[in-house]
Amino acid sequence: MAKTYDEINEKIKKGEAVVVTAEEMIDVVAEKGAAKAAEEVDVVTTGTFGPMCSSGAWLNTGHSQPRIKMQKAWLNGVEACCAAAVDIFIGATQVAENDPLNRNHPGEFRYGGGHVIQELAAGKDVSLRATSYGTDCYPRTELDTWINIADVNEAILCNPRNAYQNYNVAVNLSAEKDIYTYLGVLKSDLGSANYCSAGQLSPLLNDPHYRTIGLGTRIFLGGGVGYVTWQGTQHNPSVPRSDNGVPKGGAGTLFVMGDMKQMKPEWLVGVSFLGYGVSLNVGLGIPIPVLDEEIARYTAVRDSDICAPVTDYSQAYPHCEPLDLGFATYAELKTGSITVRGKQVPTAALSSYSKAREITETLKAWIQAGKFLLTEPVQGLPTAESGYTCNLMKMRPVEAA
Repeated sequence: MAKTYDEINEKIKKGEAVVVTAEEMIDVVAEKGAAKAAEEVDVVTTGTFGPMCSSGAWLNTGHSQPRIKMQKAWLNGVEACCAAAVDIFIGATQVAENDPLNRNHPGEFRYGGGHVIQELAAGKDVSLRATSYGTDCYPRTELDTWINIADVNEAILCNPRNAYQNYNVAVNLSAEKDIYTYLGVLKSDLGSANYCSAGQLSPLLNDPHYRTIGLGTRIFLGGGVGYVTWQGTQHNPSVPRSDNGVPKGGAGTLFVMGDMKQMKPEWLVGVSFLGYGVSLNVGLGIPIPVLDEEIARYTAVRDSDICAPVTDYSQAYPHCEPLDLGFATYAELKTGSITVRGKQVPTAALSSYSKAREITETLKAWIQAGKFLLTEPVQGLPTAESGYTCNLMKMRPVEAA
């Protein structure tokens, strides 16, 4: 028998809702079957914690005296984008002005936008420097001050692409050199294989066809409360899928937002990638209402049921060339090695399964305490049936004048 969001929320308010983590749901369905699990369980909590490069924060700093229309701005030496007089956006992958980058390869990239966001979330004072050309209504041309998240008018975490639904396992086929990527250092000659997903705990892998996750879904974000506000950039539901609905590669993504003043620095962590750049580790969790037997079955997905494509980052990935190296399940990846072209390759995870598990437990506790109600999406995410897809850039040569 199907349930509704209202029915589940009423049970949450009364303290009667049965809430389990995605890890616990595996055992429930194995023991009782999907139909019985759907009757007994109301909510399954999911979570993920790892680098999510397409992240950032909007700040409204408030007006200075006299006023300034910021043309260029820097937070702790990291350039921010100026969108209005005192509205600025700091991106997670923006590097500090004086960073040597990769001039001495591999560069260390010690500080960037992700680190600024973590310091703001921690309540630390952050340097704000801005310049302007000056106008009649905004006469100030220079500003050098300190800001704090407690004092700014708005601090909004705004992440255009988070919680990737599955992703590549990165390897390096080159025999000559190690390579430095957003999936970490990849040792030459199939010396390592790096992956980045919470697997069976990951939100979109527990709702593969986006039945319960869409615009307006309330989520755990950065230690506070956030919302899904759109499909994420590069959302690609048309990726081939296994019989259980799980995509065999990077597919759906989420655009998420939330009040950063509620968030905590342990769930927004600036990170550096040797030879590549900076990013932000984001903690994200989504409660999935068990509306029927199908959703119960989806939320019992196991690491052994999820296949990720093994991808060469020395040539095939950077040059968009097809190369079939097969697949690895997350169960195999978590053993510490996989077999690629007959060779045993050590594996390493960039995401933290233990932190993802902590998110699912935290979200479970919030719901059981009646502090977190579910929201029904006002609009679902685009699916393969809608014809939505993600394409490569259409390169057009620029003709000489």
